[in-house]
Amino acid sequence: MMNCKAFLWLFLALFFTSPLQADVVKPALIEISVYTSGQLRVELRASLEALMTGINSRYKNTQDAPNAEEYDYYRKMSSAELAEAFKTFEPTLVKDVDVKLDGQSIPLQIEKIDIPEPGYTKVPRISTVYLTADIDRHYRQLTWYYPQKFGDHATRVRQVDADNEKWHWSDHQWVREDVYTEPYSLDEVFSKQSVWSVLKTYTGAGFQHIFPLGWDHILFVLGIFLLSLKMKPLLWQVTMFTLAHSITLSLSMLDIFSLPSRIVEPLIALSIAFVAIENLISPRLNKSRLYVVFGFGLLHGLGFASMLSEFGMPRDAFALALISFNLGIEFGQLFVITVAYFGVAVWFRHNPALYRKVVVIPGSLLISAVALYWFWDRLEWVSWAQLWAS
Repeated sequence: MMNCKAFLWLFLALFFTSPLQADVVKPALIEISVYTSGQLRVELRASLEALMTGINSRYKNTQDAPNAEEYDYYRKMSSAELAEAFKTFEPTLVKDVDVKLDGQSIPLQIEKIDIPEPGYTKVPRISTVYLTADIDRHYRQLTWYYPQKFGDHATRVRQVDADNEKWHWSDHQWVREDVYTEPYSLDEVFSKQSVWSVLKTYTGAGFQHIFPLGWDHILFVLGIFLLSLKMKPLLWQVTMFTLAHSITLSLSMLDIFSLPSRIVEPLIALSIAFVAIENLISPRLNKSRLYVVFGFGLLHGLGFASMLSEFGMPRDAFALALISFNLGIEFGQLFVITVAYFGVAVWFRHNPALYRKVVVIPGSLLISAVALYWFWDRLEWVSWAQLWAS
């Protein structure tokens, strides 16, 4: 019983230590193109508001940062206002990032900046900074530096032969320390990404979107996990959830159907609360639960799509990347379920009444409380009031 209690306290501690808001700074996504015509171009996708205020991934919730008010002030600016405010930071950005070709630093200059309108401010606005430089064609290696004070980053390099319409993408490098990337070779044969490269990159991205980054999806999976000690009904629920989110993820990435984040994010939080509250009301798993999970899976797929669209998709391997991302999500879900089952549920497999008393009810109460808080926080009352008034 001591082991049982230890695992139970660990299980409950996850909820108390989980971030109460999904308001986190995402890693910067950086694509560096080296053209045979003699030009280098960097596309840096990041939150300008976070760069300007020094808020990076060390803050699990941006509201914990000492200058959170300034950050929120920038987030509400129009694109033109933010572009004007960012001008004072441009010299710092150009000075602190660095691209080296064969060990030699290449001076960069900002070509342009694309800043979307603020929209739903509960989701960080991602802007794109384009930096360029003229280079010779004889270089053989490239390294990139993005300071840790700006946050984590995922970087890849593309060699482009525009005249012959050929290119070669490198794999992504995920950097979470204050170091240069490993050298990228510029001697590769121009070709499409390999199947293995696409599979590895997008399966990893899907897994990370569940664990450790996707707390809302983790809580949803734990919510459907809690109601049964048997693996078969649990796997049926996960299968329905996977099927549903795969449908809407695909439709959204193909630009067939999508919903604004200001609608999707609060409803995802509400779906988590619904499942947790149902656990409290119903002592056993009903067949209707499969339809509920399928319906909410459609909603969560739209949330997955927002992340994947920011990550980017290879045009020459779109279908494989989409399938790989879905596989990564599935592996992430199974990982969460496996840890929960062998960490908590297995100790109660012969005593379902005790399991409901000390795990299902407390766990569901905590999940519903967190999810309802998220739902309230993700509603933008000013925006909805303006929409109603119009």
